Amino acid sequence: MKFFEQLFEGALWNSRFVIMAAVVGSLLAGFAIFYMATVDVINLFQHALHYGDASLSDEARKALHDSIVSHIVEVVDGYLLGTVMFIFSLGLYELFISDIDQAHGSKASSKILVINNLDDLKSKLAKVILMIMIVTLFEEAITMHVESPLDLVYFGAAIALISLALYLTHAADGHSGGHDADATDIGHDDRKSGH
Repeated sequence: MKFFEQLFEGALWNSRFVIMAAVVGSLLAGFAIFYMATVDVINLFQHALHYGDASLSDEARKALHDSIVSHIVEVVDGYLLGTVMFIFSLGLYELFISDIDQAHGSKASSKILVINNLDDLKSKLAKVILMIMIVTLFEEAITMHVESPLDLVYFGAAIALISLALYLTHAADGHSGGHDADATDIGHDDRKSGH
């Protein structure tokens, strides 16, 4: 009976490797999004070359300007989404499969891979998704056509909600940072009293 229990538990534990499908899929999706955003940047520069054309009328130049700015926002949005996919891929791998040894010797890993549990992963993803929402709102603001005062009310409410989300995210980071600082101070005091 003990043998079958160990066999089942081993199979159950090794089933976590199915997460590799999500890791590889997210990584490939991130590469695809970065590729598309980079192609958009190249096309953007080709359109931007026409901006200095002396034969353009003021209306055409204004339309080209708005189009270029809108495309820049789309590119930023694309790169942010690609970043989400990379963070998701790396985070899943670290949580379910193994620590990335090369990352722990790198200074950049402290900024990217401080993921100890699913809550850390969700927190990092939420911050990047919030940035995507802000960029998308900015993109909509550029192309927005106000047809009634209610449109401005809705737009103002959207800005207020995004600002509130940013404030709450920042407040949560400051709150947890304060706890970390307190814990560091306590540990430091304990070490001093131990000496």
